[in-house]
Amino acid sequence: MAMRIIAGTARGRQIISVSTKIMVKPISGRMRQSLFDILRPKVTGSHFLDLFAGTGAVGLEALSRGAGRVVFCEKDTRCMKTIEKNLVKFNWQDRGKPFRADVTEPLSWVPFRSGIEEFDLVFMGPPYRTQDNTPLALTNPVLQRIAQAKFLADGAWVIAQHHNKEKPGDVPGLEQFRQEKYGDTLISFYKQA
Repeated sequence: MAMRIIAGTARGRQIISVSTKIMVKPISGRMRQSLFDILRPKVTGSHFLDLFAGTGAVGLEALSRGAGRVVFCEKDTRCMKTIEKNLVKFNWQDRGKPFRADVTEPLSWVPFRSGIEEFDLVFMGPPYRTQDNTPLALTNPVLQRIAQAKFLADGAWVIAQHHNKEKPGDVPGLEQFRQEKYGDTLISFYKQA
């Protein structure tokens, strides 16, 4: 089934997706709709960071809904090319910038390379498992990297999509304030502590 932009200036337009051979599980349309219903008051004009961007569906949705700038971080070159194609397709090259990066490493480079000193919204949807089905549990370490990078604007939210069996636990500098469940997936919302 084709992925589409749900709302905003590109509502209903199809998102170019990655090959099914690539181990990427995009966020479902239902989850994306629900997520952006929650984020609606914060998106317009925001600086949005999409970590583990995969197909770029979350960041593209943010651009359609009026985000000022979106930075996409993804380590798979094939996914990066797909994000670039979508930015061209929607004519958003001036507002969206993809970076090839392993976001399990320190993130202090993001403001320097992106030209954006502070982000209002950060979304991360890390993979849950490896190809051989070994759980990864990347949420807590990457939340720590985000907190350590010092690029969150006042009032910023960090949103983590993760498996319901993965408990991110406490993260110094961040405080969980909301959690939504969608089948075996949780979306946890954090703000600066």
